Amino acid sequence: MAKPVRTKKWLKILFIRLPLWFCIISVGQVLLLRWVDPPASSFMAIRAVSAWLGGNTDFRIAYDWRDLQAVSTQLPIAVVASEDQRFPTHHGFDFESMRKAYQSNRKGRKTRGASTISQQLAKNLFLWSGRSYARKALEAWYTLWIELLWPKRRILEVYVNVAEFGDGVYGAQAASMRYFGKPAKSLGRTEAARLAAVLPSPRRYSAKTPGPYVQRRTRAIERQIGRLGGPGYLHACCAR
Repeated sequence: MAKPVRTKKWLKILFIRLPLWFCIISVGQVLLLRWVDPPASSFMAIRAVSAWLGGNTDFRIAYDWRDLQAVSTQLPIAVVASEDQRFPTHHGFDFESMRKAYQSNRKGRKTRGASTISQQLAKNLFLWSGRSYARKALEAWYTLWIELLWPKRRILEVYVNVAEFGDGVYGAQAASMRYFGKPAKSLGRTEAARLAAVLPSPRRYSAKTPGPYVQRRTRAIERQIGRLGGPGYLHACCAR
């Protein structure tokens, strides 16, 4: 009789206790970071370990947190214009963009995907890159709780601080100093648009020496900022 009892105990741990502890810990993480500025992100840790394992012991992460009021209003609207124009109104998932991306993929067209800023933040802050179903499920879980527990302003504040703008360069302040020699508060529209333009592939494209793609993308983002009405577009969701 001992073996069935032992098996039942392990099944209880596997299917009840572990999921319960994961829920408690993950929701606790999200709740804590509503008020506490993250000292790092999972992407930063993974990139640093990868560099060190590859023998690059001199590699250092560039990361310098700035509250949103210390960042130019041009950068939040630039990343919204580039990555997630329905950010002020959706609840973490842009189902219309998902539908369009699905249809485009079925027709064999190249598409950038439909991840919202909230989804990208969940991935950058807590997870890893990749396209596995497990990772996407965890991303959806964290996105749900980020949207439930954080105001939109906090989501945008953390996003512009942990987003990667170049290899090992994370956040508005580090990127602005590295590429433009000025604090994030002083970024102009074109500079902000250029930073937003490299977000899909920050290790492939350069904000400092932009190639043809980044230049075209920068102009397109600037036009879209104008169509949205500039930084005032975010006032309703992200003002103090």
